[in-house]
This record gives sequence, structure tokens and C-alpha cells, in this order.
Amino acid sequence: MSAILHTPRLTISKFTVADAPFILELVNTPTWIRFIGDRNIHTLTEAEAYVLNGPMASYEKHGFGLYRVALTITGQPIGMCGILKRNTLDMPDIGYALLPAYEGKGYAYEAAWAVMDHAFNELGLPQVAAITDPSNQRSIALLEKLGMTYSKMITSGDRELMLFIKDARTYR
Repeated sequence: MSAILHTPRLTISKFTVADAPFILELVNTPTWIRFIGDRNIHTLTEAEAYVLNGPMASYEKHGFGLYRVALTITGQPIGMCGILKRNTLDMPDIGYALLPAYEGKGYAYEAAWAVMDHAFNELGLPQVAAITDPSNQRSIALLEKLGMTYSKMITSGDRELMLFIKDARTYR
């Protein structure tokens, strides 16, 4: 597995279908279901399809996507973080999720900062958005720590979400 990014504690790399067992675990955690939504992924076959049709298809189409976040020392996958291009947003957005055992340890910030740096400096994106549930206080705090600015409320499906934006000109 070739890493695309490294931080002091994390290795960030592209997902492969071999990551299906990890995906199956991650997308069924209570925080994922509460704040991101139930993806109805309940088998390894469905998890493989998610990887193929989600992250891997995005790498091919956009040159970026959601990435596997793992502890550098052990190689243990702990979450995902990356850039998505949704049809419902005018610009790419950052997304992230961690297994509950790894929340609150600074890993999400570390991974998100590396991904934002990559988005602006390597991919040359002029802006990056983020969306989050208004009740997800940890995510809101992380987006603010990343220097993102609240823009407005948006509707996605049947959910009202907060939209944050970071402009490359104000990066760093």
C-alpha cells in the first residue's frame, strides 16, 4: 500500500478492496450512523462495492477521494479522511471519520490538516468546503481549528447541514 501522505503519527493512503473489512466496521459505528448516515453496508461484499464505487472511482475520476488513515507504527487503520466531489456542492469538500477508540486523540486534526495541505498545495484546489451536522460539536470544533469559516446552512436530502469553507488564499 503506497502512502500518499505522512504525518508524525499517521500514514494516509488510497483504499483498496482489501480494506473492505475495515470499511464494514467503520461505516457501522454509532458516530458514523448518527452524523454521516446509514450507508446500508452490512456485508463484506457491500463494503467492497463501497470502496470500488466510492473512493477508488473518485481517485480515477477526480484524482482525489477518501483515504485510509492508519497508525504509522502499527499500520492499524483507524479511520478515513479525504476530499470528495459531491454533486450537491459547488466545490470539493473534506470528509473524515475515525473508529470510536481513536477519537479525541488529535488524529482527526492531524489527518485533516495533511489532507487540506495536499488539497491546496498538491491538487491546487482554490477552495475546500466541509459539511457537518449542527449537533456534531466535535466536528464543528475541528473545522474551526482547521481555519474553516462557517458559510451557511444547506439542505442535503432531508438533512440540514452546516457549510464551512476554506480558501487557498487564506491557507496557513
